Amino acid sequence: MPNEKDSQGLPSPVSRPPDDIAGDLVRLMPRDLVFVMRFLGESQFRLQSHFQDFIRAELAADGVTAETHPMIHLFIENHAILLRDFVFSGVSLSRQFRVDEIERLTGDTTSVMRVDIWDQLKSHIETAEKQFRSQAGTLPGLLAAFEQPPGPMPGNEK
Repeated sequence: MPNEKDSQGLPSPVSRPPDDIAGDLVRLMPRDLVFVMRFLGESQFRLQSHFQDFIRAELAADGVTAETHPMIHLFIENHAILLRDFVFSGVSLSRQFRVDEIERLTGDTTSVMRVDIWDQLKSHIETAEKQFRSQAGTLPGLLAAFEQPPGPMPGNEK
């Protein structure tokens, strides 16, 4: 459906090749790319288990138990995950490293890491575009909610 800009004769947006946008992102890496810590595996399980026990004990102190509230385990599990993610996100955000620091630490003097990241960016951009194209048939139904309603726009009645 044409929009107001189309009727003004403005050119349609042109999509850039994945190589170009991946190259732009790699050029911006010194400023925009940070490496953060991520806790995985047993560390996630242990912190989540801690918070489940903590929440269970706090609720029990207020008289809320599995006997009085049979579905409370769902509440406990969901909130334990939220608390775990809060802790890990806070720690991760406080320990960020720039690409040049990582290259220096790993001894990557030839910027091999940047080339690898460029390859991965390009590949993932292509995959995302392919996925979008594969779902194009469902777009008209989804976009119908964004169409201008028939008739005059409110405030534009004459």
